[in-house]
Amino acid sequence: MEFYRKLVNMIKIQVLGTGCPKCKKMAEVAEDAALEMGVEYELEKVTDLNQIMSFGVMMTPALVVDGEVKVAGKVPSKSQMIEYIKQSAI
Repeated sequence: MEFYRKLVNMIKIQVLGTGCPKCKKMAEVAEDAALEMGVEYELEKVTDLNQIMSFGVMMTPALVVDGEVKVAGKVPSKSQMIEYIKQSAI
């Protein structure tokens, strides 16, 4: 999947969190933003605490785009989410 993702310039979006309402909302906003932008993306929900901590994140929900933590501890607006995705798409 990693090779294919790079080949088609697919963006990997990860939502880090335990499945709380804010985590679910972040996943929803991320998917809405990616769909609105028309980008190829893979959305992964990371719930394992060890994996979450490996990103250096201490507050959830957190957003990781292509391996880079963009925000933690709050759910960004859709316009902010679009900006985070654009930064990685460049």
